[in-house]
Amino acid sequence: MEFFDRPVGGERAILVHLEMRDERHDEDLEEFCLLAESAGVQNMVVVGGSRQRPDPKFFVGSGKVDEIRMLVQEHAADVVLFDHGLSPAQERNLERELQCRVIDRTGLILDIFAQRARTYEGNLQVELAQLQHLASRLVRGWTHLERQGGGIGLRGPGETQLETDRRLLKKRLVNLEEKLEKVRQVRAQGRAARQKSAVPTISLVGYTNAGKSTLFNRLTQADVYEANQLFATLDPTLRRVDLDNYGPVVLADTVGFIRHLPHKLVNAFRATLEETVEADLLLHVVDCASTERDRQIAAVDEVLGEVGATAPVLLIYNKLDLLDGREPRIDRDELGQPVAVWLSARENAGLDLLLTAIAERMGPNRFDGWLKLSAAQGRLRAKLFASGGVLAEEMDEEGGSQIHLRLPRDDLDQILRREGIALADLQDIPDVSALPETDEDA
Repeated sequence: MEFFDRPVGGERAILVHLEMRDERHDEDLEEFCLLAESAGVQNMVVVGGSRQRPDPKFFVGSGKVDEIRMLVQEHAADVVLFDHGLSPAQERNLERELQCRVIDRTGLILDIFAQRARTYEGNLQVELAQLQHLASRLVRGWTHLERQGGGIGLRGPGETQLETDRRLLKKRLVNLEEKLEKVRQVRAQGRAARQKSAVPTISLVGYTNAGKSTLFNRLTQADVYEANQLFATLDPTLRRVDLDNYGPVVLADTVGFIRHLPHKLVNAFRATLEETVEADLLLHVVDCASTERDRQIAAVDEVLGEVGATAPVLLIYNKLDLLDGREPRIDRDELGQPVAVWLSARENAGLDLLLTAIAERMGPNRFDGWLKLSAAQGRLRAKLFASGGVLAEEMDEEGGSQIHLRLPRDDLDQILRREGIALADLQDIPDVSALPETDEDA
């Protein structure tokens, strides 16, 4: 058996995509080419075909292996990319036959993530996912020692070195998980502070390249990187937005999803995805012009279910400018509640409708009005101020006050319940319009 030294560089790639009847391995060719392009490889040729089920040894048949080998030699390719998940044994067998690097779909996505990560948290998450993926493939890095299997003069450090490497890898994994746990704690503190100040969180989710970052920038006037490529942005970004007729919210932009997103990535990015789990409303951004729209929606729903996100969802059909004759609109259910908004973030079309729909979806769970407190209700007044929901206050001659409060109804009900006071007892204000106008009301 012959062995080879894996090259450390090179971007000339042969792409392998098979049509599989097995849904678990069936992928979209156009998406695969975009993945390769996003990774920065030079696509030499695409090898196609179809199979009933994967071959246990090579995933593809032996004849297809010969075809790929000839193309590798003809184009002096550095790597063969498979648009499918390969087992460690299949990768090892293919590399021996093709005499070049072989990377499966998961490895390709991990490489893109490694290029995109910019923040401390992002780099931690990518390294964790990469090492988890590497753990089951560690033996491939030591193929030059496999000939030292035993016998006089042949007993060598192969097994010892491999065990040492595994031990170091395990130690690094533990170290990364501890660091990410600290990141989770910091994020949890931030969420607790926002909840205490009654500022809800709205999280943008969606398939990669659906236009989440473009929409995020339009709504927040931020400068998050946006491009027509898969996983253009990786690191999470949070911004405060003031909605008319509602008040301040925190908008969170998250990493994009993809079909058959590797579980290693879901686990590694759980700290980031917790912003989605804890959100009060999810804006599911969809590329309405994509022919794979329904499958992409299903893929996002699958990941949301996997991470335990249960918040209400408002569908955002983006890229409306790519559909001829369509105008921005709000779709409503039989009760008149907004369920979907059609818009174009790139053309700034329909953003006003989106803000209206968000306010309507968030509004029913929020109290926004004036309360009248007597001088004896000083403790209640202090608790309302501590909640962060008081927008304005007017004192009366009797030592009482009238306050403008904006607070989640559940929080307000909990405060009043502890004080043994009914909301109706605090709303005896004959003419609200007669109250002095505040900056908040202007």
